[in-house]
Amino acid sequence: MSIWWSLHLRREAASVPLARRLLLGTMETAGVDPDVSYDLSVALSEACANAVEHGGAGSAGGGPSEAYRVTAYLDGEKCRIEVADSGPGFPHRPQVRPAQSDAEHGRGLCLIRELADHVHIGNKPGRGGAVVSFDKMLKWREDAPLVAV
Repeated sequence: MSIWWSLHLRREAASVPLARRLLLGTMETAGVDPDVSYDLSVALSEACANAVEHGGAGSAGGGPSEAYRVTAYLDGEKCRIEVADSGPGFPHRPQVRPAQSDAEHGRGLCLIRELADHVHIGNKPGRGGAVVSFDKMLKWREDAPLVAV
């Protein structure tokens, strides 16, 4: 069984719960274990929040830097999610360090690393923008309607 979808979203705070709900709904319908779905939805929310906050060039024109893309693949036993923006990207290879427990900022990439099995953080080749992709092995509910046989 394979399911994939891609969203082109405006860099607005309201886009984060929209992406999260779509992912949760897809995984619930497919029969993914709720704990795995929750972990992936939190990681997606963090990646989207980073794209909303940091993913633009700061232009007031509302051009391409005012949007970002979310793509999710549920393929067999793995879910892969990619969030890509059109901002300046990372100035250097990002260092993901544990944040202070009371910090209000700077915890997103660390949370993604904790919740996913594999994480890639980098820049789009040749064009501006950051890309955060991560995957996690799926567990299925016993009554999963769409699990691969």
